[in-house]
Amino acid sequence: MLCAVVAQADTLRVATYNTELNRDGPGLFLRDLARGTDDQIAAVFKVIAAADADVLALQSIDYDLTGEALTLLAEATGYPHHFALRPNTGMPTPFDMNDDGRLGGPADAQGYGRFSGQGGMAILSRYPILDDQVRNLSDILWVDVPDPLLPVTADGPFPSAEAQAALRLSTTGHWIVPVDVPGSRFDLMVFHASPPVFDGVEDRNGRRNHDEIRLWQHVLNGDVGPAPTGPFVIAGDANLDPVDGEGIKSAILNLLADPRVQDVTPQGASGTDTVDWSDPVPGDLRVDYVLPSTHWTVQDAGVLWPEPNDPLAETVATASRHRLVWVDLGY
Repeated sequence: MLCAVVAQADTLRVATYNTELNRDGPGLFLRDLARGTDDQIAAVFKVIAAADADVLALQSIDYDLTGEALTLLAEATGYPHHFALRPNTGMPTPFDMNDDGRLGGPADAQGYGRFSGQGGMAILSRYPILDDQVRNLSDILWVDVPDPLLPVTADGPFPSAEAQAALRLSTTGHWIVPVDVPGSRFDLMVFHASPPVFDGVEDRNGRRNHDEIRLWQHVLNGDVGPAPTGPFVIAGDANLDPVDGEGIKSAILNLLADPRVQDVTPQGASGTDTVDWSDPVPGDLRVDYVLPSTHWTVQDAGVLWPEPNDPLAETVATASRHRLVWVDLGY
């Protein structure tokens, strides 16, 4: 359950939350925000208020070119600073990426999406975001990362060598976003990886998920640009549980065991689980993570998953199947 202690001046609360606010068509999220009558959006607002995070990474937020939806969201939740970039979701390609014999479908985009920007990412912050110093890794091609685990079949590269040569690694995005906290600056590393399911024997999504998670260790190694030298926090939806469910477990296990990060295993009413996928399977899983670097002193952490008799429980369940994860950091 969420800790009731209010963060002190020398404490920073960083959180991640897959809101599942994405809609089926462009502009619909902005429409629903503007109307102010949507029960799910109202519930998400209450969850964000209850978490009281200083810096919050959001997933499954539809992106619009003008940024109007995110501006409304930031105003409604009381955050003076916000940031988003165009995600890879719905970004069209000329290839049949899922090899179903048809072009132009949601699975043929750089990242699955019915329209460009569906289910993107965003950041809300009480502290200034250094927009001009952001590193956007979202355009890195999958074939260009070190030792890519590319899908192959008996016929060769899946779906084709030409398609692989054009496919970005990030399903949604990988951003390194500097945040200017008083007396300290840190890099917020945010992402939303592909679910390691909904594919065939080639395991395209499972392999992509593996390499999306693995990318952060390449970043820390200095394999894809300069390695960070100061404090950082990795936050987002990895779509991979260390033990249960589908996927290549070594990806998240290696990241959690990396000596440069701290896994403080935040807990809520369902233990370390962060998503309720119990209808019908695979059940409750841990897929959302906030992993601070070893520069920080971890003061507290949790998953905002209330007990069933908690007054907030119904609101949390209405908002999203995912639960907000937070970590309090001393600096």
